[in-house]
Amino acid sequence: MTVTGGRTAALTLLRADGDAPVDISRLPAREAAERELSEPMYHENDPSLLQRGLDRFWEWIDDLFGAASGATPGGIVGLVAIVLVVIALVAALWWRLGTPRRTPGTAGDSLFTDGPRTADEHRAAATRHASAGHWNQAVQERMRAIVRSLEERVLLDPRPGRTADEAAAEAGRSLPSRADDLRLAARAFDDVTYGGRTADEPTYRRIEELDTALERTRPTLDTASTGAPS
Repeated sequence: MTVTGGRTAALTLLRADGDAPVDISRLPAREAAERELSEPMYHENDPSLLQRGLDRFWEWIDDLFGAASGATPGGIVGLVAIVLVVIALVAALWWRLGTPRRTPGTAGDSLFTDGPRTADEHRAAATRHASAGHWNQAVQERMRAIVRSLEERVLLDPRPGRTADEAAAEAGRSLPSRADDLRLAARAFDDVTYGGRTADEPTYRRIEELDTALERTRPTLDTASTGAPS
């Protein structure tokens, strides 16, 4: 048999009724096979697109860890130990520092976020929160009571948008003996309001005592800050 004859014989298909073979060239035969294999019955058990994507992802993770473990002392055990140490360090740092604090004085840092209330109303709200063990809210309301009380005593000018830090700094000029305590109270307010910290009872009691002490503290005139002649 010639080469041409052998190739022709290899590319023939028998008819279903058993008649003589029919010659089909290579390209039509391939197209016919592709059409046949594209039938749904041949793909019923194929993995879904999502499953194929997940398989590729886990293969990538496996290759990544394989490459990393080969370059890490102790192999895969050493790599896992390093990952655990890094996670522990990040968790410890986050717990120690909390959410980064915003810079005091920026928009949205106003001490008072609702309508005007008296110092006594803020004190009553602080007492309710403290009784319920809600120390964050108790600290916030007690600091607002301090600032509102200073405004009511005309030791601070009422000013919308004032921050706790600004109020403490301004009040500290007329009440120098309480300046440090005011700064600490303002810092506690910022920590629980913007810094993601959690207050406790001692923190609240310290601000509560400051509020009471300020009621008995007489101001010292600061001629430099008021602009009066020296």
